[in-house]
Amino acid sequence: MGRVSTTTPAAGLPLSASLSDDSDASAGSALRLREALLDAAFTADGLLDLLGAPAYAALARSETVPALRATRGDGALDTLVRLFLLQRPVAADRARAALPLEECLADGWLVEDGEQVRATVDVRPYGGPEGEDWFVVSDLGCSVGGSGGASGRGEGVVLGVGGASTTLAGITVRTPVGSALDLGTGSGIQALHAARHATRVTATDVNPRALHFARLTLALSGARPADLREGSLFEPVEDETYDLIVSNPPFVISPGARLTYRDGGMGGDDLCRTLVQQAGDRLNDGGFAQFLANWQHVEGEDWQERLRSWVPRGCDAWIVQREVQDVTQYAELWLRDSGDHQGDSGRYAARYEEWLEEFEARGTKAVGFGWITLRKSNAERPSIVIEEWPHPVEQPLGEVVRAHFDRMDYLRTHDDAALLADRFTLAPEVVQEQVGMPGAEDPEHVVLRQNRGMRRATRVDTVGAGFAGVCDGTLSAGRILDAIAQLIDEDPVVLRDRTPQALRRLIEEGFLEPAGEAGEESMGT
Repeated sequence: MGRVSTTTPAAGLPLSASLSDDSDASAGSALRLREALLDAAFTADGLLDLLGAPAYAALARSETVPALRATRGDGALDTLVRLFLLQRPVAADRARAALPLEECLADGWLVEDGEQVRATVDVRPYGGPEGEDWFVVSDLGCSVGGSGGASGRGEGVVLGVGGASTTLAGITVRTPVGSALDLGTGSGIQALHAARHATRVTATDVNPRALHFARLTLALSGARPADLREGSLFEPVEDETYDLIVSNPPFVISPGARLTYRDGGMGGDDLCRTLVQQAGDRLNDGGFAQFLANWQHVEGEDWQERLRSWVPRGCDAWIVQREVQDVTQYAELWLRDSGDHQGDSGRYAARYEEWLEEFEARGTKAVGFGWITLRKSNAERPSIVIEEWPHPVEQPLGEVVRAHFDRMDYLRTHDDAALLADRFTLAPEVVQEQVGMPGAEDPEHVVLRQNRGMRRATRVDTVGAGFAGVCDGTLSAGRILDAIAQLIDEDPVVLRDRTPQALRRLIEEGFLEPAGEAGEESMGT
């Protein structure tokens, strides 16, 4: 994440600049360190094997005691876990057996501590989508959010992998592109993913420390370097356009900008609104922009209409609200994140009061969190879908996101007559459930349910269930409805007239997939 104003690292916070700034030397050093880490099985799979599932999961929650107990051996992997993940000093001889010690000391990955050495940064194994062994570099103790968070740390702190990072990586469309922009790169996780499928990757951040960490993450992961630029929002890439824009911005709605990675420095949800509204001019035709965001639920205002006003001209949009918190829950979450719940109770109460006063002044009753995806279509009638979906989903969803916009294109170019003339297949992951009292002759209702992707469920009537059940791409929708009309003794013209709206909903939500234009209607067969 990056903020909208330049900051200075807090005194006493370890500076990433202590690591070598010479790009060529740093790349060579990172390559040799990477080889040592891989030789010791310091990977996501290697950690799981060493620690066991409970300790591995506890470490992801920033709980270190189980991992400390599991790394009491003297092997290279034990040493690396203690150094880089548990932030414990180790004997210099042990470190030398596990990695190129002198080079790591010279380049600043480690520092001497008497006869021991300790790490200056957190280096966390991170498994790529195709099994790649990647490493994310962040400030010590800041590899994940949650209970560890940034408690007690300076405003320029750089976090590593957290739930928001992996969520955004999972929903991003991964088609090959010429150019990608990671806006507010932080430790470089999104840029690392983009490097797999983008010819050119640009990564920006207002925090120069974050840019340095991003460079280290890419180098240590063996990825191609990115074009790293310092600045706020789209200022570093003025007049440039991209095929893909991703951002996990500092979206927290707070009464003051205290932490660069989370507080954007604008009032309310203005930062997210500005980011979304300006993205349209930075996208190439057909390009995607994907963000995580928070938005206000304001008294007397429809939250969906608020978000609809953010969508830039020329763009289709799919906005999914995943969670809503009332203002007290929201304030408490981020007060814990900054460590304000620890220590002075009076200071905690005062800051809590500041948050509530800010929300009251803005008429904010709750805060929503979710995903925003834009696609540059330049359509005369843009497709804007805004929905609430708090239910479990199956990541990765990048292909689901891409398919959603393909379906919107299809629906936009097919009127009701064209729908009835086309053929459809039932999506392969869809199953039918019949709900009713045990022993009843007929179900009370029928539900179609997706077992993958968004895992949607929708109730359908007898016609809808029958229609979905025979959609195998053979007959046109109109012919299927004619057959159903005959079975239920209904006028086929009336059934054809009333069905397209329900058919559009099943297509929009991915239950039905177009199979191609049917010719039998026009031929009279």
